[in-house]
Amino acid sequence: MFDEELTGIGDEVGSAEVNVSPLIDMVFILLIFFIITTNFNRQTGVDVSKPKAQSATYQGQKTILIGISREGSIHVFGRQVGIDRLRHLIGREVEKQPDASVIIVADRLSVIGKAVEVMDQCALAGAKHVSIAADKE
Repeated sequence: MFDEELTGIGDEVGSAEVNVSPLIDMVFILLIFFIITTNFNRQTGVDVSKPKAQSATYQGQKTILIGISREGSIHVFGRQVGIDRLRHLIGREVEKQPDASVIIVADRLSVIGKAVEVMDQCALAGAKHVSIAADKE
């Protein structure tokens, strides 16, 4: 009798299906939300803590960003480069956009000598406007 009850219960249980279409809809909604709210500015590829300045101003979209990390490494377009390669990269970008500004985004604890070397290489590459980034106080 016990065996008959088990076989009867097993016959009534069907296969369970999960409807994934609401899940797919929710993923697309989240994807659209993150695409709309994401900031697509070109960054230097290195995380820096910029110094603060009361006279800081916005430079616009035609900028070439150069990052200098706390350790002194130089980053352009998300890649680490040496000081000797920097002049070639900046010269190529200045040929494409002659009126572009070069902004050095240096960590506030980085060595000032490295920023001076970068500014010198940018001037030798033909950049007319070279400045150092700072956050507005």
